[in-house]
Amino acid sequence: MTQQGDSWWDKLYDESAPDTAPTVSGDTLDDHFDTATRATTGPPGGPPPDSVIPTDAKSPTRPAGPDPRAAAPAPAPKSTAPEPVPPTAPPTPVAPPTPTAAPVPPAPVPSVPPVPGRAPWEAAETGPRTFPAPPVEAPTVQVPVPVPPDPPEPEKGQEPEKDQEPEKDQEREQSPAAPDHAPTVQVAVPVPRPRTGFVGSRPPTYEPEPTALPVARPGELADVVADTVLDGARYGTCTLRAVSVRGDSARFRGEPRRDALLTARFGHDEAALVLVAVAAGSRAAEDAHLAAADACRWIAEAVCRSHSRLSEDVRSGRRGDLKSGLHRLTDRTYGKLRARATERGLALDEYTASLRCLLLPADPDCRTRVFFGVGDGGLFRLRDGAWQDIEPLLPERTAVTGAPVVGFGSPPAAPSAPSAPEATEDGDRLTMDLGITTAPGPLVEEPVPPPAEPFRFRASVARSGDTLLLASPGLAEPMRGEPDLARELADRWAGAEPPGLAAFLADTQLRVTGYADDRTGVAVWEA
Repeated sequence: MTQQGDSWWDKLYDESAPDTAPTVSGDTLDDHFDTATRATTGPPGGPPPDSVIPTDAKSPTRPAGPDPRAAAPAPAPKSTAPEPVPPTAPPTPVAPPTPTAAPVPPAPVPSVPPVPGRAPWEAAETGPRTFPAPPVEAPTVQVPVPVPPDPPEPEKGQEPEKDQEPEKDQEREQSPAAPDHAPTVQVAVPVPRPRTGFVGSRPPTYEPEPTALPVARPGELADVVADTVLDGARYGTCTLRAVSVRGDSARFRGEPRRDALLTARFGHDEAALVLVAVAAGSRAAEDAHLAAADACRWIAEAVCRSHSRLSEDVRSGRRGDLKSGLHRLTDRTYGKLRARATERGLALDEYTASLRCLLLPADPDCRTRVFFGVGDGGLFRLRDGAWQDIEPLLPERTAVTGAPVVGFGSPPAAPSAPSAPEATEDGDRLTMDLGITTAPGPLVEEPVPPPAEPFRFRASVARSGDTLLLASPGLAEPMRGEPDLARELADRWAGAEPPGLAAFLADTQLRVTGYADDRTGVAVWEA
């Protein structure tokens, strides 16, 4: 190469020669890479996009100051004409760079965890988020776990072995602090359900659950009767459970429940009186459920008006006054039933119901339990694990038959042997026939009403541990006719604690083949 060419090469590529360009071009590959990295999200843990990366960090020899590339104007387009060669000048010595401290990098910004379905450059969501509800878990029971005993401490004067000391110290460092209580483990326990089923050799034909609802009519929706009524209370020393359930036959045919149940409290504090009324309508009557409801409501109204006097008689033990007073109130109730039957244009036996009631004083010092009513049903007492039928005995009809009344009353008693013969051995009569015609008896246009049901009354003193059961005919009949039912209920109710409402409902629904009527039961547990 010629000397002229060598001098041109030295001027262009000599390290000591100053840069002839006026400013940095800003069009190199490194500049493009830096611009792209600033426009996009930096790597995890890097500076935020809006922060400026100091260019001096790459070359520690360059003095600190503003970036000349940021303030420099854009380079002019290059011309194709050859640039003139500047005249040669003596080389200027370059001063050594002043050492400067490296800049402190900015504090890292905590990165937001990416959310599925969002790009990296999108902003994070600010606001409440909706999460699916957790699944329902079974109830758990905490069971204590036995804690291993601590190793025995060394006796006084005896030093622990040196090999075991580091191991113990390491275990203490790794093991967490001992809790104040013993550790427990949660064990899932299935939810207990009430025991239902049947007793006897085979299950009943009907389904155990309700099938059809009764028919409702416009203007009579207030007379709709629920399938099941459940109630309970606790006063003094007794715990009350009461339930009325529609029978399997009525559930299948879509008929209303004919049994009625009413529980009420009259008065306050120790003078309060609890009344439980159970009524059962006739099976053949269409409006039997209405008659049963009327009987319960009217007897409750009568007792409410006289509850102060009745509560005093119960606590004072005036048995005679109680019997006569309750008999009078019951007669008034049945008088209203007969009047309502006449208003509806029904026969007396088509609008009636059996009525059985319990009176329970709220005074804890009084254990007298009073039963009264009219009609069929049952009264039982569970004592020492055995059932006792304590239904009041009714007197014989011959004992209450009086003299015949013309046109009404009971038939006369059977004729007894005459005290004196009406005729002699020869046939002569002792009386003279005057030939007077006997007048006919009074004309009875309507049939003679059936004789009234006798009034039932019993006042007894309960003992601790007794269970008194008042039952409608639908429950009393299987209690007397199916020993397995009575035995099963005795086993369930013989405990010290009375059952809850749900358990009592399941107990009274024990099904028996051949007994599909409505069931109503009132049980009283004595503490």
